[in-house]
Amino acid sequence: MTEVKAVHRFARTSAQKARLVADQVRGMSTDKALDLLQFSPRKASNLIRLVVHSAVSNAVNNNGMDSTKLFISRIMVDEGPSLKRVMPRAKGRADRIVKRTSHITVYVAER
Repeated sequence: MTEVKAVHRFARTSAQKARLVADQVRGMSTDKALDLLQFSPRKASNLIRLVVHSAVSNAVNNNGMDSTKLFISRIMVDEGPSLKRVMPRAKGRADRIVKRTSHITVYVAER
């Protein structure tokens, strides 16, 4: 079974939030997954939808696969580097703001 992948690195969402969406579409056919992601209210759903669409395009254009037979065989969301920022607080103090990133990897294969 040949797998084709697409990766979005440094996506500006935390891995924990993106994994909630990734768990919903794992193992689905790509058509159903794209429909579900299109109407999901979460921010991560749009990021994952773009990666799934890219993986389908890679499979069709580079490997000659049939887009109607594709399904999401693997989807991984790993932590990326965090951007550290400072938020000024009262009396000269400061709080640290951590802006997290993630790496989204989608593998598609034919049934």
